[in-house]
Amino acid sequence: MTSKAVSKSKAPPQLSNQDIQQNFNSYTQDLKAIASKIGELEQEADEHALVLTTLNEALAKNPDRQCFRLIGGVLVERTVKDVVPALTTNRDGIRQVVANLTEQYKSKEKEFDAFKEHYKITPVA
Repeated sequence: MTSKAVSKSKAPPQLSNQDIQQNFNSYTQDLKAIASKIGELEQEADEHALVLTTLNEALAKNPDRQCFRLIGGVLVERTVKDVVPALTTNRDGIRQVVANLTEQYKSKEKEFDAFKEHYKITPVA
């Protein structure tokens, strides 16, 4: 194949106006959904951090102090020294998921920008 044939095969197919509109709406909805999930998880990580701040103070003074934790809708009694490592692991896991979603958002946004550029879509003021 020549380089012209290769470059033409990589170009996205020409879509009808209705298909372009559907793809545009799909990209917009996907980006909003990812952003919403990122916000939700960031809030949850902040709540974990707040609880950990409080529990770390209790851990320093009295590691055997009882505390309660909600696990799968069931309230269980544990000690502070048992709960702090689990909460730390959960918070770190949430932060990792947020980082992954942020990368996914950036990737989807680049894909959307390329789509808008290819079909010459510009925002209307």
